Amino acid sequence: MQPAGWPVIAQHASDGRLHHLLTLEGVPRETVVALLDRAQALMDGNPDPRALAGRAMCTLFFEPSTRTRLSFQRAAQRLGADVLNFDASTSSTTKGETARDTLKTIEAMGVQCFVVRAAEDGAVAALAAAAAPGTSLVNAGDGRSAHPTQGLLDMLTLRQAKGVDFSALKVLVVGDVLHSRVARSDLHALRTLGAGEIRVCAPRALLPGDGLLSGCTVTTDFDAALDGVDAVMLLRLQRERMVEGLVDSLEDYHRDYGLTPRRLRRAAGDAVVLHPGPMNRGIEIDDTVADGPQSLVLRQVANGVAVRMAVLEALLARA
Repeated sequence: MQPAGWPVIAQHASDGRLHHLLTLEGVPRETVVALLDRAQALMDGNPDPRALAGRAMCTLFFEPSTRTRLSFQRAAQRLGADVLNFDASTSSTTKGETARDTLKTIEAMGVQCFVVRAAEDGAVAALAAAAAPGTSLVNAGDGRSAHPTQGLLDMLTLRQAKGVDFSALKVLVVGDVLHSRVARSDLHALRTLGAGEIRVCAPRALLPGDGLLSGCTVTTDFDAALDGVDAVMLLRLQRERMVEGLVDSLEDYHRDYGLTPRRLRRAAGDAVVLHPGPMNRGIEIDDTVADGPQSLVLRQVANGVAVRMAVLEALLARA
């Protein structure tokens, strides 16, 4: 549920075309499926290297990123778009320029799409409200609110491993749900695609109380939550967003919520493991699991390029 005070931005244009991608909450199933289908087609074939020729995309990141920033750059390059990379640490934001003024300045240079990461909840929606009518924005992660392309690439990875029908799937999301924008986008997407059972597991202090978990089976017992699941979606312990005391110690967290080979045996025999990265090895996941045959972590990274190509096509391709 969008907090009060945030600008309400329509993600679709009047003709039904996707204009912004700010969240997966409320995105119609047919739109999600079409993006996943197109991403898979792009993986299976050769993208048109001139599809976005003459179009320009800027990665406007106010927080650090490796996978998301580079995969958006790679996606745009493969489709022939011009790519501008914004580095907050060397920009005029260090002199006090606002994010809105930064966006409007770069927009005036002829950039039609901004991929934005920001620390504040609702920051990307606020920039979308300020953008010109022909400018599209993609939320690459804002605060703890949403990370829609991560949600899409996680769904593509699940589809490749388990098939397109999610109705019989038992999926477990485990870890720092409270601070995770990935968890929110994954849960929205899993509901939209009709996952049979969604389990959520975390220490009580890391479970949100805003209605996000409605309809989920919620527990603090990781071992019980793992029983028979088809997919385990791990979350990074986001210590940079925490106040003291939410987790007793990293050692205790690993003991109670770290995915080890022994624990993984409680899941279905063909269960798969996902993690959005960066992984805290030895905290939420053991090396043996992270690098093991059930881990799809690197496939998620590869799928990220295809999903982001599909999103950029939907936003920028000329009729």
